[in-house]
Amino acid sequence: MQELIKNLPLQVKESIQIFQETGIPSLKREINQVVIAGLGGSGIGGTIMADLARPCARIPVVVTKDYSIPAFVDEYTLFIASSYSGNTEETLMALEQALERKAHVICITSGGRLAEIAKKYGLGLLQIPGGNPPRACLGYSLTQLICIFQHYGIVPDLYINQLETAVGFLDNQSVNIQQEAMKLSQALHQKIPVIYADASMEGVAVRFRQQLNENSKMLAWHHVVPEMNHNELVGWAQKNENLAVVFLRNKDDYFRNQARIDINREVISRYAGSVHDIWSEGNNRIEQTMYHIHFCDWVSYYLSELRGVDIMDIQVINHLKSELSKISEK
Repeated sequence: MQELIKNLPLQVKESIQIFQETGIPSLKREINQVVIAGLGGSGIGGTIMADLARPCARIPVVVTKDYSIPAFVDEYTLFIASSYSGNTEETLMALEQALERKAHVICITSGGRLAEIAKKYGLGLLQIPGGNPPRACLGYSLTQLICIFQHYGIVPDLYINQLETAVGFLDNQSVNIQQEAMKLSQALHQKIPVIYADASMEGVAVRFRQQLNENSKMLAWHHVVPEMNHNELVGWAQKNENLAVVFLRNKDDYFRNQARIDINREVISRYAGSVHDIWSEGNNRIEQTMYHIHFCDWVSYYLSELRGVDIMDIQVINHLKSELSKISEK
């Protein structure tokens, strides 16, 4: 896992090359919406992509993490199925419905059933390297999504260039990122992390929570500003030294949300065991996003070391899948 986290920039470079060498089918008609289907480590890229696209996409981008798809999916929909293994049952079922409704489908996977279906029906197929935990391959899946969105004109042409710039940026920041991540991991050790971010960065906050769950074997929760100011802030009413709050921050977050976070910090500091601001580095939102992803991945790794847990262990998920396999189709 240490090498996989370290190789995030390499994954991005390799993934851009895969897209350029593979290509995807041209659109047969104008699309009116995008739906990205995927769960867990395969699906978080869709959540982050929706955040990155929101400021400039002229059509809605929806992420589904279930067996079903929205009723509006039709032949004017770009449907992207993302499953690292290619065997995620929820994503496969969602894909089946998208095909019935004649959506324009692109598949992102390392193989499995999803790749078989893509080849059988002549769908767009972007095949990425397999054999690793899905959560450790976000560099592949997120990059493919950025390439797809730019290729179809959903986001401006500068997105891939900014992603390529982010690769060099992360390489240059590598030592500093790991040093600062180690410091934060020590502060979060034996605590319950509470993650807050600007609403535009919720996908990154979710990613951090998921990495703490899977890599560090820890429970955590997250929320976003300004929504949490209308509910959760009131819950901070009693001192709890077991809670460690992390604000994921960017210098260009909306100024009123930055002010909200400053006020929240003041209030929460009275009740939490500790409060930490993690400011991103970077000149644009893609660089800032990649910085936070890389930083938080390292935090989850160092916490697994401090806690003495097996970072690769997902026995409980395998147990769940085994039990589900015993349930016959209705």
